[in-house]
Amino acid sequence: MWRDHLTEIIVFTVLFLLVSAMGFVAARWRAPRDMAHLDEWGLGGRSFGGWITWFLVGGDLYTAYTFVAVPALVFGAGAMGFFAVPYTIVIYPMVFLVLCRLWSVSHRHGFVTPADFVRSRFDSPVLALVVAVTGIVATMPYIALQLVGIEAVLKTMGVTGESALARHLPIIIAFAILAAYTYQSGLRAPALIAFVKDTLIYVVILVAVLWLPQKLGGWGSIFDAAEAKFQATAQNPNDGILLNANNQLQYVTLAFGSALALFLYPHSITGVLASRNRDVIKRNMSALPAYSLVLGLIALLGYMAIAAGVKPLPGSTPGSADANTVVPVLFDQQFPDWFAGVAYAAIGIGALVPAAIMSIAAANLFTRNIYKEYLKRDASPAQEANVSKITSLVVKVGAVACIVFLDPQFSIDLQLIGGVIILQTLPAVALGLYTRWFHRGALIAGWAAGMGLGMWMLYQIPNPATKRAHFGGSAFPLSDFGFDTKKTIYVGIVAVLVNLLVAALVTLVLRAAKVDAGRDGTTPDDYFADEGDPRVTPGPARDADAAPEPVA
Repeated sequence: MWRDHLTEIIVFTVLFLLVSAMGFVAARWRAPRDMAHLDEWGLGGRSFGGWITWFLVGGDLYTAYTFVAVPALVFGAGAMGFFAVPYTIVIYPMVFLVLCRLWSVSHRHGFVTPADFVRSRFDSPVLALVVAVTGIVATMPYIALQLVGIEAVLKTMGVTGESALARHLPIIIAFAILAAYTYQSGLRAPALIAFVKDTLIYVVILVAVLWLPQKLGGWGSIFDAAEAKFQATAQNPNDGILLNANNQLQYVTLAFGSALALFLYPHSITGVLASRNRDVIKRNMSALPAYSLVLGLIALLGYMAIAAGVKPLPGSTPGSADANTVVPVLFDQQFPDWFAGVAYAAIGIGALVPAAIMSIAAANLFTRNIYKEYLKRDASPAQEANVSKITSLVVKVGAVACIVFLDPQFSIDLQLIGGVIILQTLPAVALGLYTRWFHRGALIAGWAAGMGLGMWMLYQIPNPATKRAHFGGSAFPLSDFGFDTKKTIYVGIVAVLVNLLVAALVTLVLRAAKVDAGRDGTTPDDYFADEGDPRVTPGPARDADAAPEPVA
């Protein structure tokens, strides 16, 4: 009953309303003379410095889903759940080489989305449309998953009822507030809120990893309890606190594939393009692995929950369990009510920041690469900003609909599909920053081949736990390819390799046939432009008395 959690509810509500107020105030923070411009509404004026970018990108990448799903996976499967830790470490050196080039060419030409870059680089509106639609489709379930995180907290506090309306009403209200201040303040809202969100997360996790082991008998007892659970109850022989010969390949390919996908997501690129200069990106790519330390500690909460005897709350269908409630229940059982309320607020606010950025990124893709390209070529900057604002509202409504009308567990599986989908933009976006060797027609053919194979592989994967025959995960058995082995591999890696192979072969054919490859709208020095370059496209002028930017 909610009355048993009254203190938690009060603390959660107060902090939630505080950051909501900050979201509305953000429109006046570093205020421009004109918010009716995508550079200002959708990219914060392209002027964020070191500290703001640190919190914005960190808050964007480490979402509420991270804080509930990673430990839930460790709770249920063991070592496989730690794949998120290495992939968030190895990604930063790789994107260090890519994002600086993307920032430069985007600022010189005024690109707002990765599809803008692809349109100019390969002279192909069709390829740009493919990249834009892929980004939107991959982002939608990601936004819905932020709702899964909030729902896990609300369910633990007992504020969700039995009926469909009672169960989802608090989430609908929360996202209505999010939609309102995102509409008004644009990217400035999540940028400002990210300061509070990340501070709360760091405090909560550090307190948890210092306090809980003492209560649970030490780390030795925690790992012993986890090992005993997996030996006694594991339905899957691959579950355990260590990897085995059958799941090591899946672990490596899942970690590497997830790393490649992370900064292809439109919301990741949006946070980077809002940076003031290349040095800001370099410093943040060097420092952001600090978040991975916290992520590793968050993952360990799954083992702590096993040692504490946590039982997940019932799921949405009879007889099922909602594994995403593992961490909220752990805090509810092991901490005073007021601190549990702070932890719940950290998770809830942790959903607002990425959800806002994701909806803005998806809206920018629609506005620049569908609306302006195909519906109104002469759209003014003000019209673009207005369409993007409205689209961001529609995107949030769609995310809420995913939770209301679909089983939340299916939304989680959709996110796995999203990673496979967004990986298919790697040749055009990431490799396109370094080479134009691939033919524009070949990139479309490669995308189609990778997407088709990826969807076929995902369709073949069942999920025994949810009794679903298709789209039940991302671990594809190599035996289905005719190999005599029990090993599995991440679908996304296979699909993107096929994508690259087809793109290379079709490029050779089209070049041999002398098919027109279009004109490159960029020049080599575009990829090295920096702040102060006279050819870098400035955003709308900012007020002279705007608050100064802190420097990292």
